Formats: sequence, C-alpha cells, structure tokens
Amino acid sequence: MKRKGEPFACLACYDATTARWLERAGVHVFLAGDSAAQVILGHDRTIDMPIDFAIEITAAIKRGAPRTLVMADMPFMSYHTSVESAMQNAAKFMTQGCADVIKLEADETFAPLVDRMTRAGIPICAHVGCKPQASSVTGGPMAAGRTVSQLEQVVRDAKVLEAAGAVLILVEAVPQEVTKAVMQEVSVPVIGIGAGTACDGQILVVNDLLGLTDQPPRFAQAVDSFGLRLKAAGQLWVERVRDGSIGGQLYTMRDGEQEKMQSTPHNNR
Repeated sequence: MKRKGEPFACLACYDATTARWLERAGVHVFLAGDSAAQVILGHDRTIDMPIDFAIEITAAIKRGAPRTLVMADMPFMSYHTSVESAMQNAAKFMTQGCADVIKLEADETFAPLVDRMTRAGIPICAHVGCKPQASSVTGGPMAAGRTVSQLEQVVRDAKVLEAAGAVLILVEAVPQEVTKAVMQEVSVPVIGIGAGTACDGQILVVNDLLGLTDQPPRFAQAVDSFGLRLKAAGQLWVERVRDGSIGGQLYTMRDGEQEKMQSTPHNNR
C-alpha cells in the first residue's frame, strides 16, 4: 500500500469480538496496545500493563481477526533490563501471542536490540516521537519535535532504527513538519498518531474513535457516540428487568415431563 500511495487504517483494540467486526470493516492493521492498561484495566498510565495480559489480548485479537496484521505492544520494562529478557519476552509475543509485528517505544540507543531481534526473525515497529511509557520522566505525555533540535532527534531515531532493521515506524504526537521529515528519510511504512496526515497510515485507540472516552486526546475525533448509546442500552435493560419484558425465548420442558411433575409427591403436598 505504501508503494501504491494508498493510506492504510490502523486501530488499537483489545478483544476478539471487536477485532472480528473491525476486520469485516476492512481495517488493515490492529495494535494490541498497552493502552489497555487504561481503557480495559482502569489504570491511569500505560506503564501498569501486565505482560501476561498483553500477550493474552494479542492472541485474542489474532483469533478474532486472523487475516489482519496484528502488532503487539511490549509493555514497560519488558525489553529494558537485558537483551536476553527482551528476546525471551518478544518470543512469547510471537509464539503465545501470535503477533505478526512487535512494537517498541525506542530511540536510537535501542538500535542494537532492534538489530538482534530482527536477525532472530522478529519484525519490529519502532515507536518514536512522544513515548507514553516515558511519561513518568516527562511529567506526563508530551508532544515531541516542537523545536528544530527535537525534530532532528526524532528523524535521527527513525533513521537509525530503520537501519537496524525496523520494518515499520510509528510516530506519535509531533508537528506535521516532523512527520514529513521522517517520511523523507525512511523507506519503510510510517504510521502516525497525532502526527498529521503526511504519513502512510493512521492509528487511533478504538475507544477514542467510538466516543467511549471521557477525555480523549486532542488529536482523536470520534466518529460515533457509542458511550451514549451504551448508556441508553443499559437504561433500557434496567427498564425491561423492572417490568418483566426481558425478551428472548424461554426454555421449555421436554414433551411429557410436565405431566411427570404434576404426578410427583412433591407437587401433591
């Protein structure tokens, strides 16, 4: 699609059912995002994502959308302590999680790890620009590349990580000038989130897209109000339970079984 100049659509999602419907919609790439720590588990930060849960939802998405490329988000500190542990954890995402690509929040210093993983047969998406897993250092998620020196650093990170073997670049929360500069310097597909329209693909969290997020990021524009619709459905269910009109079909006794009940001593008391 990059060679043809066709933009591709990506979404972060977290379960097989959602992935199944979005595959039917034609979404090209799914990310089993560490944002599940927030939108699924209720934490305030992505760094609270448990690795076992991350692997499980990656596999769930792949089962729901077997014909779609699925990226796994390696959680905070799952690839930082040593090359050996990073390789072992990445292998779990590829085998147990059935991931097609592994995403790392990285800068140029991660090039040796990306090279090692690539040579082992692990396709890598390098996440540059704003890196949410570093929010404890920065004081919260912050836009990147807003000065010339920051722009140059983001571009350098992308170039070095592509040279190390990254097959995709994801750039987050940067001015459009940064995205254009990255596009000029790398040859692999570039996915953007809050990075303008110059990139090859766009990604959002599905909860933000559907209007399920109370305070979505500034770059996320919902296409529907699923939150209000979900609330209305819940209210309707409460009303149905209250008045006994729950709907559906009742189960029935097998033929002749009601007669047996009428003749039992229990019912003749």
